Amino acid sequence: MDIMKDSSEFSVDYYFSKKIKDLVIENGETVFLSDSSMIMEQLKLKKYDLIIIGTVHRYFNTFHALVQKYNVSVIVHNMNFSTASKGALMKSVFKGDIIYRLKLWWKEGLFYTSKAYRNAKNLLVLDEELSSDIYKFLPLFYSENFEKQENRDLTVVIPGGVSQKRRDYHHVFKTIQNLKTEEKCKFIFLGKAKDKELKQLEELSQKLPENISIQYFSERVSHHDFESRMQSADVLWCPIQQETEFFSRKEIYGRTKMTGNLGDAVKYGKTAVFPKDYPSKLEFIVPEADNILEQFETLKNIRFDFQKNYSKKTVLNKLENVLSGLISI
Repeated sequence: MDIMKDSSEFSVDYYFSKKIKDLVIENGETVFLSDSSMIMEQLKLKKYDLIIIGTVHRYFNTFHALVQKYNVSVIVHNMNFSTASKGALMKSVFKGDIIYRLKLWWKEGLFYTSKAYRNAKNLLVLDEELSSDIYKFLPLFYSENFEKQENRDLTVVIPGGVSQKRRDYHHVFKTIQNLKTEEKCKFIFLGKAKDKELKQLEELSQKLPENISIQYFSERVSHHDFESRMQSADVLWCPIQQETEFFSRKEIYGRTKMTGNLGDAVKYGKTAVFPKDYPSKLEFIVPEADNILEQFETLKNIRFDFQKNYSKKTVLNKLENVLSGLISI
């Protein structure tokens, strides 16, 4: 919504569930309240050149009907899930959260999953390095022109919910606890921490010397707090687990699934340290070194010119070219 408001080539209508609509700040955009029971009737009222589905993780029967009728492109977030066979999905139903997954099967057409993706006119990804002949890159992330803050002490931000499930926080805790330095440094865990990880953070904060501090949150981080902490970062630390799961299907970050930390780095114009095994050719994504503190100090003084390739105008021009191609197909 934010990037398309500056487009003179396209006008966009948005159809949101109540949950999403309540979160979105509208600035003159045409936004409709919708759900799976309404969307097909709503789309009959207007003749759209292109429809983009943000996520096909529910209401598979509805989206399957939609892709058969219109020029539809679908954003793919989990590639292995999108190509899963009926048999594989059947097995996954009984591997976790059975009541919810049975609901997807009986009421929302779970077994239409691969058909919904397969019958879409185009499949889109939000990470250019995941693009291919099958998956087209949809450029959405641009760098905002924040004024660079100068910190006296090294400030490292670790963005995302503090959970071992998708990030290796055990590695982070151990690394911080074993740091040997006289310099002052601050680590901000920018996401809600709970359960075991919250307890570990509380214990860690008691063990650290005076020159090393950590900040963490036991409640959901507000948009304002997230923005201000991200802007204050000298560098981002993103300890992404190589493998994760979606619907009990294995997904690999950087190969079959994008990490939101990539968008964070671009939006806030920050160099980000990723695990050594994360595949990336991007200059601002740096593989973690053995001496990570020395690496952070070095990166603090390096400036990557995000405005060259990721200014709002540049990204919007690329986006408009992609959308024109999706319409003309």
